[in-house]
Amino acid sequence: PDNLNNRGARDRARIAEEEPYEVAYFARKHGLSSERAREIIDRYGPSRDACDPAASLTDKDVTWSPMRADAST
Repeated sequence: PDNLNNRGARDRARIAEEEPYEVAYFARKHGLSSERAREIIDRYGPSRDACDPAASLTDKDVTWSPMRADAST
């Protein structure tokens, strides 16, 4: 679970996948549905540095790389 008292740079650099409010915030930030936000997080991992570029693609197509290291191909 996300520690709400931890607001350091390392915490801000990651999306807490298991916390619905984090996924909802990411979705709102990029104008995505929660389902689409979840797809991006699942594909690219919890790193905001990896997810933000994928989410900001104009066609909202999840084709940006690199994929998360533990994703199966």
